[in-house]
Amino acid sequence: MQKLDHWMGRASLFLMLVSGIMILLMAWGETYGVFKRYVFHAPDPFAYELSTMLLLFCGVLAVAGVERLDRHVRNDLVASRFPQGMKVITFRVIFPLLALLFVAVLTWKSLGDAMYALEIGKVSQSTWRLPLAPVKFVIPFGYILLCLVLIGKFCQGIALLKGGKYRDQIE
Repeated sequence: MQKLDHWMGRASLFLMLVSGIMILLMAWGETYGVFKRYVFHAPDPFAYELSTMLLLFCGVLAVAGVERLDRHVRNDLVASRFPQGMKVITFRVIFPLLALLFVAVLTWKSLGDAMYALEIGKVSQSTWRLPLAPVKFVIPFGYILLCLVLIGKFCQGIALLKGGKYRDQIE
């Protein structure tokens, strides 16, 4: 379990770095598109579509790392008043389990959509005519990674509860 957790951490951090690089590429691509449109009066049909795909990749690939590092938005208004054991049960057991159920459905549906796009040879509507199946397969890949992170978080929460070592785990 520790090797899987270590691998998941490395993969999540790597994908967060890749997402950051994609944000930089999006900025350059949009700058190129704006420059070409307003300086040369020749709009580029590829800049917008490339930026849209990179934005999709950024969100889907970085979400597992954000979850693993606990850098997501969390409402602590009520939970800050919970005793420490209840915080562990809430944040390390119940929330990951509920999120896992939600993300599992998203994974299932997005995988079905990607398979359908592959089956019919779906392409983008721009002049680029980019095949969309490889783009759509990135979505379930990112969600599968998120599912593995949530499973690890859930297992760690159960281990914390069984071991009673949860005093300083949630602030």
